[in-house]
Amino acid sequence: MSAGASWANPVLVDSGAVEGMTKAGVTAYLGIPFAAPPVGDLRWREPQPVARWQGSRRSVSFAPACMQSGVSMPGEQPPITNEDCLYLNIWTPARSARNLPVIVWIHGGGFKNGSSSMPLYWGDRLARHGVIVVSVAYRLGPLGFLAHAELTAESAHKSSGNYGLLDQIAALEWVQRNIAAFGGDPRRVTIAGQSSGAMSVSILMASPRAKGLFHRAIGQSGGLFEPLQLAPSYLLTNAERDGASYAASIGAASLTALRRLPAEDLLKGKAAIISHPIIEPYVLPASPYEAFRSGSYNDVPAIVGFNAEEARALVDVSAVKAASFGADIQRSFGALPAPLLDAYQHTTDEQARQARLDFERDLRFGWDMWAWAQLQAKAGRSRVYFYFFNQKPPFPAGSVQDGWGASHFAELWYMFDHLDQESWRWSSADRRLARTMSRYWTNFAKNGEPNGAGLPTWPHFSGDNSVLHLGNSVEVDGLPNVDSLRVFDTVYSTIRGKP
Repeated sequence: MSAGASWANPVLVDSGAVEGMTKAGVTAYLGIPFAAPPVGDLRWREPQPVARWQGSRRSVSFAPACMQSGVSMPGEQPPITNEDCLYLNIWTPARSARNLPVIVWIHGGGFKNGSSSMPLYWGDRLARHGVIVVSVAYRLGPLGFLAHAELTAESAHKSSGNYGLLDQIAALEWVQRNIAAFGGDPRRVTIAGQSSGAMSVSILMASPRAKGLFHRAIGQSGGLFEPLQLAPSYLLTNAERDGASYAASIGAASLTALRRLPAEDLLKGKAAIISHPIIEPYVLPASPYEAFRSGSYNDVPAIVGFNAEEARALVDVSAVKAASFGADIQRSFGALPAPLLDAYQHTTDEQARQARLDFERDLRFGWDMWAWAQLQAKAGRSRVYFYFFNQKPPFPAGSVQDGWGASHFAELWYMFDHLDQESWRWSSADRRLARTMSRYWTNFAKNGEPNGAGLPTWPHFSGDNSVLHLGNSVEVDGLPNVDSLRVFDTVYSTIRGKP
């Protein structure tokens, strides 16, 4: 046990007692199982209940992350992994309290890597604002998202894939059953995530299986709203075909053979093509776009937004040239409608480098978040709050983050109030922004809207001039890239064949 820490009183959950550790006014319960290990015959099945244990389980260390290759963030230390990985972590104020709001954090990593134990995601600082934070694991890559004809045939729902999403739903069901024992309010649960974690939030808002399991939603730099015509592999029949190709690539001629393979072998071959959610009858019968557009989604208040320089952490543009701008993008994304490329000026090489960054930001993040806000503002009764993060953290020269700017991931240090995890040269403006963002996020978990005493007023989204800019100053303004987002909107509407 670390210096200054003490054992907390055991808490009884539906599978037994758990014992956490208290330090600096926060109690942490780490590595609590919320579903049975998805191994053996439970591989590629819906999560099953946890077996009860006797006595008190000491929950003071993180469980291994789910099977994966690579890391979710450049420079991240690769996590220890295991197929037995369905665990969650809880941070709660150490003082006894009841009916505290709950934030359930869903990590990012492109649905193929990431972990709930990354220090940046720890909920200790947010818990000091009077909320409970829960971080959850879910199956990734082929273990989490394999669709296969044999899996569909054995399913009572005539469906396969989306096992990782079912894990997220199982964790939310666990929270509903058990969070009151930790002082939490099961009627005030906020789901929150970044990148593919935010995509998960958009899916859970669209999923009938998640109805009633949460009451607010936060999506940071990730959503699933593009036309399915551009992503045919997301449809079950096509995903099953990809699953068969993947199985053949690792020498498995049947589902029985797949279940007998060591978990490490499942990350080989064409594993990279099995790393995305699927439109299928059970978890996601309609795309989030269609669910939001028709009003048949889980209508709860939401915070959504993206970062000014998302792509700087993700792509190297040093070799981009004006003369090959379109061809380079086609190599990365395939053929795209000409108006999308024409929206980004690329006459000179310098312009082309910036255009590539802006294009990638808008294609992968900006349009999705803008569309999410637009759809919810039109279709729902619940308010949506939209942000644009433009603060540049003081990433050290020569570090892996050098040159990132207000990139993908950059807002996480601020919203989790974790500046002190890094010995960078944080300014008074950085610290002020961290205090502001962490208060907005926790106020939202408490009340369903982010505003509070001493904070700049954040209006609900009612048009493109009602966006909160989060940077050295916090103020309401328009989106600087709205013209290019409108081009995406026009092109996507044409592809869908709908206005």
